Amino acid sequence: MEFTPIYTGIFDSHAHYDSKRFDEDRHQLLESLPGLGVCGVLDVGCDFPSSQAAVELAARYPHVYASVGYHPHEADSYTEEDMEKLLKLFESPKVRAIGEIGLDYHYDFSPREVQRQVFIRQLELAAERNLPVIIHSREATAETLEILGRFPGLQGVVHCFSGSAETAAQLVKMGWHIGFTGVITFQNARRILEACPVVPADRILLETDCPYMTPVPFRRERCWSPFIGLTAQKMAEIRGEDPQVLIDQARKNTCRLFGIPDPLA
Repeated sequence: MEFTPIYTGIFDSHAHYDSKRFDEDRHQLLESLPGLGVCGVLDVGCDFPSSQAAVELAARYPHVYASVGYHPHEADSYTEEDMEKLLKLFESPKVRAIGEIGLDYHYDFSPREVQRQVFIRQLELAAERNLPVIIHSREATAETLEILGRFPGLQGVVHCFSGSAETAAQLVKMGWHIGFTGVITFQNARRILEACPVVPADRILLETDCPYMTPVPFRRERCWSPFIGLTAQKMAEIRGEDPQVLIDQARKNTCRLFGIPDPLA
């Protein structure tokens, strides 16, 4: 995929390069990222196979790190045996978070009670291991906030944020970070546009959620990390900031949250 770099120092805080949509050119793309202004990527697991794949990518590329966990869509397939397998993945020094985990009441691919049980179990693990978490929450704001409130010592990010300004302010008050994707460039992104200025600069993370959430004007294409520049442009416009300054601050936030050395420090 040809792309002309716009900015430098990008850290993609949430990607899925283990996705089948990258099977044909995964390694070519990952190798090209440093030359396109992307100095870091956190590849995020959704079940054991994808978590294992994320760990393998992190071991292969210096600029890639991994997160492991069970997505709410996959909660119904989760077993305690899977938890034991996930624990073994923590032996990799480049596993920096648990996620993505949470609740999804839009699709309900797993029963809601099962989602809640698996979510809480992984939050308990994060508390035991003192690891940050990556939260997926869709149409489950009240329950997500209630459950997170049971773990006041935890830190993490609510990724691909799509909530209101009020919810963003509440999460920030609770100590959480907010992850913004290309969704902020969509025509129907009213609530995110309102939430964007509410989040302090030191709580913003930038992410692609690739291969999903491709920003305008590339909506029909597969998303990948350099497209974060487009998300940053839109956010900077809303916030009255310089896009490169926003990118640099988001990278520092990402590295601080996940305990990753800043590649540009």
